[in-house]
Amino acid sequence: MRLSIVTSAVVAALVGFGSTIAIIIAAAQAVGADAAQTSSWVAALCLAMAVSSGFLSVRYRMPVITAWSTPGAALIAASTGISVHAAVGAFLLAGALIVLAALIKPFGRAIERIPTSIAAAMLAGVLLQFVVGVFQSAQGAPGLVLPLVALFLVARLFNPALAVLAVLFVGLGIAFGGGMARPLTSDLSLSSLTFIEPVFEPTVLIGLGLPLFLVTMASQNLPGFAVLRASGYQPPSRPILAVTGLASLVTALFGAHTSNLAAISAAICTGPDTHPDPSKRWMVGPFYALSYLIFAAFSAALIGLIAALPPELIKTVAGLALLGAFAGALGSALSEGSKVFPAVITLAVTASGLSLFGIGSAFWGLVAGLVTLGLDALAIRLRRHG
Repeated sequence: MRLSIVTSAVVAALVGFGSTIAIIIAAAQAVGADAAQTSSWVAALCLAMAVSSGFLSVRYRMPVITAWSTPGAALIAASTGISVHAAVGAFLLAGALIVLAALIKPFGRAIERIPTSIAAAMLAGVLLQFVVGVFQSAQGAPGLVLPLVALFLVARLFNPALAVLAVLFVGLGIAFGGGMARPLTSDLSLSSLTFIEPVFEPTVLIGLGLPLFLVTMASQNLPGFAVLRASGYQPPSRPILAVTGLASLVTALFGAHTSNLAAISAAICTGPDTHPDPSKRWMVGPFYALSYLIFAAFSAALIGLIAALPPELIKTVAGLALLGAFAGALGSALSEGSKVFPAVITLAVTASGLSLFGIGSAFWGLVAGLVTLGLDALAIRLRRHG
């Protein structure tokens, strides 16, 4: 046992929570969740992190760190015309599909066969508006946004994982110290869970539930497994997917979207800085779980703090938090020369906000990319046999 185990767990939890909580609040607002439902959403997510990380780390004696799906939250925040009850129905579908991917090998293989460039382009299209939103906010509040962007660019040179957290804390100081924040309306009372009855609307299930599942698998679970393997571990993929999928199913009824493996937060906990002996790093899991139990208990107060901040600050923190994910997704989308054009089509349709038959643009972007890819493959075959 070392102090570094505790500090790694606490830092990872702070980075995961503090750098992306603004995106969760934006997602809740997009589906019309009220204050109690938003608090329940965050509390349920934190409980899912605590239970899944604690159980999996102890069970498999490796630092299995889980997180909520940040790209998934961005996908929800970009949606329009969806009620919180219909969103919960989509969350249940996404959780069920994760469980099926764990239990049914052919289904899991079918998902893995979706080209990485197309899935990455869909994610980049979703994230684009958040990244652009940082600089749109700078037009309305340049004195607040531009110094924070400069801080982010400098801080990431020394510690990319803590750069967004530094922006959040400095932004809090500027907002409250400069009188830009609204008065706090919440107290330190304990949070509670609110049951939200699901509604299963076919268009929302297809337009939100399916893309949420795909984004979570492609941009969170697969990198999460890669981080563990890069640190010398052999994570049991199917049991881990089953646990996170079941956690997603249970917490969806209280407003939470999907749970999954962490990537950035996991990198803080899986290296030699946590413990020089890889066989001892699993102990970070219980302390990480304890940190999220504290966040769950006081989620209402933390949300009240975020809600008091000026909108420009919220957009800046959210956009900067997603900048790395956007860069990674864009790089993956354009990495295969033969698939660049289908990937660009996917990105363009997804970013356009196109909605047909009540189904959102993420689904149509995926369809457009796969159709374009299929047509390109067909043209190549015809030329070869022509």
